[in-house]
Amino acid sequence: MLQAIKYSKGNLEILDQLQLPFIETFIPVRTTEDGWHAIKDMKVRGAPAIAIVAMLSLASELTSAIETGKLAQGAEEVCQYITEKLAYLVTSRPTAVNLADAARKLEAVVVARTKTSGSQGCEVADAFIQAAEDMMGSDLQDNQRIGHNGAEWIATHAAKPGSSEVAVLTHCNTGSLATSGYGTALGVVRSLASKNILRHAYCTETRPYNQGSRLTAFELVHDKIPATLITDSMAAALLADKNVGVNAIVVGADRVAANGDTANKIGTYALAVLAKYHGVKFLVAAPRTTIDMATKSGDDIIIEQRPASEVTSIKGPRGGSTTTDKVEIETVKIAAPGINVWNPAFDITPASLIDGIITEIGVMEKGSDGQFHLGGLFDESTV
Repeated sequence: MLQAIKYSKGNLEILDQLQLPFIETFIPVRTTEDGWHAIKDMKVRGAPAIAIVAMLSLASELTSAIETGKLAQGAEEVCQYITEKLAYLVTSRPTAVNLADAARKLEAVVVARTKTSGSQGCEVADAFIQAAEDMMGSDLQDNQRIGHNGAEWIATHAAKPGSSEVAVLTHCNTGSLATSGYGTALGVVRSLASKNILRHAYCTETRPYNQGSRLTAFELVHDKIPATLITDSMAAALLADKNVGVNAIVVGADRVAANGDTANKIGTYALAVLAKYHGVKFLVAAPRTTIDMATKSGDDIIIEQRPASEVTSIKGPRGGSTTTDKVEIETVKIAAPGINVWNPAFDITPASLIDGIITEIGVMEKGSDGQFHLGGLFDESTV
């Protein structure tokens, strides 16, 4: 399986997604500053992966401080240091809830350890490091469950009568590159393929950052999954094509509000509208950590605005180079100089357009009142 995050005893490396799919290179992340910039500059992206890299960057920094004797001895001092670093890391990507959720959970671990009688600074740091490492393993298991649950639901609810195979469209990148491994929405595609249910996968290029054409396509080719790339503007024609017969659209999420409204990569909302018109199932695949019960609706979600240069230019290898050449990445301008640019990273898909939310414990559908009741996902009996 494709591995984008490597970690062992305080040594964190990430696959630089700015270089993919042309150059596969791992870069070290040793400090929280390294982690912050890797996230902000989108060397790593995807809500689950962002949270994991952020927490492990701090774990790596703490491990180094312990090994070099630079860690404070007092538990309170170390606790305050960790709390400040967590607050700093959260500012790297405000829309993705997984990062803030992870910071809250690990801060609670640190505070609890600090309050333990006789606790030392190194013990507080060790508690954080262990919790961060455990988070990476748990994410992989959750992704595999999401993939299974989504595949089973699609086979039951989206396959056409008399057919055992389905075609699925996905948007942005939600695979191993966006998580600790396997993926959420792309994990569903992987699971469909492993169950011999998948007829064909389609992925959008996902402008302006091209996560689909660069990253999702890279993963699909890597796994030898039958797949086709389309431009974002081809989605309507694809869904209307009866010969193609798309059964479902599966996307990820950066934040799901309590009512089911979902923030995801820009273009997701448009796909949901198209799915509704064409009678295609529209599903959101996300771990429960992405569901923010404190956010009532999509109106309360902050939408990150990205630099204009992402729209007015594009990156790629110099023309004429081959895979055997030394690849040089160039930036090419593609827009008229002086034009104004609006570049929101995400949009909000209303819950009314979503057929189901795939989680690690099952697929949540709307109740008889036509509303999602996501609180049930967090009942003690389901945790």
